[in-house]
Amino acid sequence: MKKNLLLLLLLPLQILAQNSPFEVFKKYPFPTELTASVNTSKIAWAFDEQGKRNVYVAEGVDYKARKLTNFTKDDGQEITSLSVSDDGNWVIFVRGGDHGSNWDENLPVNPAAESMPVDVKIISIPFKGGEAKSSIEGDSPVISPNSKKIAFIKGGQVWAAPIDSLNAAKSLFKTRGSVSSLEWSPDGNSLLFVSDRGDHSIIGIYTNPETPIKWIAPSFSIDFSPRWSPDGNNIVFARTLGTGGSPAPLLTKKHESWSIYTAVIATNKATLLWKAHTTLRGSLPTTHGSVNLHWAAGDRIVFLSYQDGWPHLYSIAATGGKELLLTPGNFMCEHIKLSADKKHLTFSANAGNDKLDIERRHATIVSVDKANMEVLTQGSGLEWTPILIDNGNTVAFISATAQQSPLPATMKLNGGDKGKIKLIGTDLVPADFPKEKLVTPKQVIFTSSDGVIVHADLFEPKGGAAKKPAIVYIHGGPPRQMLLGWNYSDYYSNAYASNQYLASLGFVVLSVNYRLGIGYGYEFHQAPNSGIKGASEYLDIKAAGQWLQKQSFVDANKIGIYGGSYGGYLTAMALAKDSKIFAAGVDIHGVHDWVVNSSILTRYTNKTEKPADYDRATQIAWLSSPVSAMNTWKSPVLIIHGDDDRNVRFNQSTDLVNRLEEKGIPYETLMIVDDTHHWMKWSNSITVYNAVAEYFIKKLKK
Repeated sequence: MKKNLLLLLLLPLQILAQNSPFEVFKKYPFPTELTASVNTSKIAWAFDEQGKRNVYVAEGVDYKARKLTNFTKDDGQEITSLSVSDDGNWVIFVRGGDHGSNWDENLPVNPAAESMPVDVKIISIPFKGGEAKSSIEGDSPVISPNSKKIAFIKGGQVWAAPIDSLNAAKSLFKTRGSVSSLEWSPDGNSLLFVSDRGDHSIIGIYTNPETPIKWIAPSFSIDFSPRWSPDGNNIVFARTLGTGGSPAPLLTKKHESWSIYTAVIATNKATLLWKAHTTLRGSLPTTHGSVNLHWAAGDRIVFLSYQDGWPHLYSIAATGGKELLLTPGNFMCEHIKLSADKKHLTFSANAGNDKLDIERRHATIVSVDKANMEVLTQGSGLEWTPILIDNGNTVAFISATAQQSPLPATMKLNGGDKGKIKLIGTDLVPADFPKEKLVTPKQVIFTSSDGVIVHADLFEPKGGAAKKPAIVYIHGGPPRQMLLGWNYSDYYSNAYASNQYLASLGFVVLSVNYRLGIGYGYEFHQAPNSGIKGASEYLDIKAAGQWLQKQSFVDANKIGIYGGSYGGYLTAMALAKDSKIFAAGVDIHGVHDWVVNSSILTRYTNKTEKPADYDRATQIAWLSSPVSAMNTWKSPVLIIHGDDDRNVRFNQSTDLVNRLEEKGIPYETLMIVDDTHHWMKWSNSITVYNAVAEYFIKKLKK
């Protein structure tokens, strides 16, 4: 029952010849890593232009994009850890690796099948331009306050190098454990770090070769996110319990405790400043940046907590007292940055004057000592990762709409042009990018069978038949949110482009923001009986299919489903449990067997002491897995997976293919050699999403 779609033999999609190919929908340059120099009006970002990833820079007054590097191949080498020195003279970045992965993030990737894989390297280049001065194997660089050197991680240890001569790097010190979270002291004479030692972690301070490392309040806990005070005399850090203890029930959610401590460096005395509320909402936050801890101006400690039901920002005096909620309201805060003067926080929020803003992101600002939050970019557009530049007079961010692909932008906060968004790099968007073919997604709200309210984005094709085939799209994560426009993630910008492409081919597309996703509050994000504990989120996917069946403009017998990662898992669940609703599906690197995939269960395999509900939890995990329902799986499926996936084990798809073969269920496969979960090579993403479109045309448009 198998048909292979080989990567190198995949034929042109002749059936799509009358339409623009997906490649055209993916020609937009995608910006990431927006950053700025603290003391100047200089900014930098990375552009992915059809797989050719390069660093661009701009500076006031006109902020015209200027290409700084010249990498010319679609070779899958990402750019991360981008930063500009405080004096504005140097740009530092890491090239290579897969920094969105769950393991082996700083190992080389080689989707271009080079004879020798490209090492993960740190590169320095003058902001004014010219050749890259030097490079060194390493990761996670931080530039010193005087802009003359960097510290970085290599092999889990700390190295340092002159910023203009990275090849002169030397090991700075060696310690047990794996080192992370480097941060220079304000005077640049010391380095703060975390040493991860498995069941516990310790915060240390390195000063020079002659001075022993100072360990700050070592304990049996996991200490993390250390930050210097502005004067360099103190630090603040977060603490949670070390690993161990008797096995807790697997099926019952419990509070994950955490606290904030301050420490006086001279005396090495740590003091408990704040302890999280002992509720589920008060648990260690799992959204972007986790606790987002900072020591701000006026001796205020700022942090993020979910304690009121939303990921919000709080402030507390460094001497103690009651925390102040800075951002009240029903919205989330993410991409949080402390301003150079440490007086303000900028962040992305799904807040604004329009009720549809819960499905968007806008650039937002708040003071560190008062609840005076302001949404800076109102309207139907989307703006994210804001940073203050030009002494706080300008904000830079990434801007998009439903049609306009993401681009860097600036907006004056004062003066004659106040409030006007000025895009950067519009001339880099190819002339044949089909902006006019992109529809504006519509908000849809429906209710699942157990009463959960679910939001979704509806892509309706222009013209065509009265009743059209439809497709449910399921994002991965699962802590993600699809938006009413382009997404801030490169992976989900691919999905947005794919959904627009499918709509251009005449498919109705419903992109579902199912429970476990972000943007709708704690109870939605941390839904009970979900995932390995019961897959309650699948009810939202089934409800999406049933909603489509009821629409007058949908052919109820021709509904497909697709998604990647966790979306691939839920696609497989839909096909296994409800083939009567879903006529065909595309499962992209999904999880199919929780029992063998989840460390929650496998950690107890060879242990005498197990949780009291271990056997029941194992059974529920099995029933929450698509492979448990193979007897009711009838609809055809296309399985897609890259075999260097560092987020979902490749054998999850190998196992499923064997089960499909055993049951005689019609399936096709597309294996991408040496690419990861994130389709690092642009041409591979084209292959994948073209295959998705071709498959649905064959199965739903006959």
